[in-house]
Amino acid sequence: MADVLAKLKGCVSITNGKVQLKDGAAVRGLMDDLIYEAVFNPDEEKKKSLQRLVIEIAKHMGAVPSSIQSLYEEMGKNYPGFTVPAMNIRGLTYDTSRVIFKKAMEKNIGAMIFEIARSEIGYTKQKPVEYTAVVLAAAVREGFVGPVFIQGDHFQLIRKNYLSGPDLEKNYIKGLIKEAIEAEFYNIDIDSSTLVDLDKPTLKEQQRPNFEIAAELTEYIRSLEPQGITVSVGGEIGEIGGKNSTPEELRAYLDGFRESYKGKGVSKLSVQTGTAHGGVVLPDGTLAKVKIDFDTLRQISDAARKEYGLSGAVQHGASTLPDEAFHTFPETTTSEVHLATGFQNIMYDSKALPASFRDEVYAYLKQECAKERKEGQTDEQFFYSTRKKGFGTLKKKWWDLPANVKAPIMKELEDKFDLLFRELRVIGSKDIVNKTVKPVVVDKSVPDNILG
Repeated sequence: MADVLAKLKGCVSITNGKVQLKDGAAVRGLMDDLIYEAVFNPDEEKKKSLQRLVIEIAKHMGAVPSSIQSLYEEMGKNYPGFTVPAMNIRGLTYDTSRVIFKKAMEKNIGAMIFEIARSEIGYTKQKPVEYTAVVLAAAVREGFVGPVFIQGDHFQLIRKNYLSGPDLEKNYIKGLIKEAIEAEFYNIDIDSSTLVDLDKPTLKEQQRPNFEIAAELTEYIRSLEPQGITVSVGGEIGEIGGKNSTPEELRAYLDGFRESYKGKGVSKLSVQTGTAHGGVVLPDGTLAKVKIDFDTLRQISDAARKEYGLSGAVQHGASTLPDEAFHTFPETTTSEVHLATGFQNIMYDSKALPASFRDEVYAYLKQECAKERKEGQTDEQFFYSTRKKGFGTLKKKWWDLPANVKAPIMKELEDKFDLLFRELRVIGSKDIVNKTVKPVVVDKSVPDNILG
């Protein structure tokens, strides 16, 4: 580390907590080593300071954490014909983000979101400030300039926790929101759809616990916003994997939300249309075919846009769909689609990943996740359902995989991103992003002595 910081001293200075850049090109060349230190330094305080240093450097170099709110307001008035990919990167986050930014620069893409969910923050061991630092380090390394949309996905209230102690669960989510906004996540999806009570007689009463909590948390988010930034907030009306949503549920939720909170509300709404997170795995390890109700997506997107001025409906659990399904999202005017497990599958299933390393991860899962094994599950089903948890504790081993292993995996990912960006029609979207989103740099301080 001393070597990296000594070199960095020649191109960056810190005075009274403020970063000044002397040689951007030299910083770009040091980023691989700097972000490695920022993630793996054993000293927790130093690690946090290095992560903040990376974020401040990125902002100086033009990669600025931003809210997608104003683009979504434009989508609410005039749908631009594309669906924004929101990508959860669970492992090999730096390498994967570099591939995404490289593709974005090649194809003039601006409408894309990097996100991480409440559950993923835990099992991938990527706290919000680390996730922001790693994504922005990749942007700097590739030379990407412009708004970078980083999102807290599924900031979800867990039903059983909430029913046994509502305030405890709400306060946990508020703590997570505060941490995320401090880490410059200016896009947050509140998922209180878990609280919907289908035993109630009317749609409004079914949705009431959902919209009341979402309104309370949105008000809390608004109280934490830095000057000049309106955080884009997402709501959710149907738990993913449950029964399909309807336009009537959307109206019940949004009308109730607006009665509960008079300030700026949500910019989009997640709905259930037949998918499940991660897909449904069959006993032989293959995925069951999913049938998405695209008519529902279109109807809900239309209602969200025309009646409430939202950007549209959001589709979760889509990355394991067949490639030929993705073009349908822009055709149904879906505003955002969430993608996660498909990228993880490419990493695990790549022929380039050494079998010995995969076996090491699976041995870890067999031991650590034994209690999660359901009765009658085959090994294939068990490993498929738990392997997302193979990234956190073993993060350094993934990161340390040799270049000749990672390169072909990244090529497979690059091909997948190329297909997704093309089918979702975000190629060329940098122009509308630049017109609608004006990045606001929020200056944060870095310890003066971090460079030694």
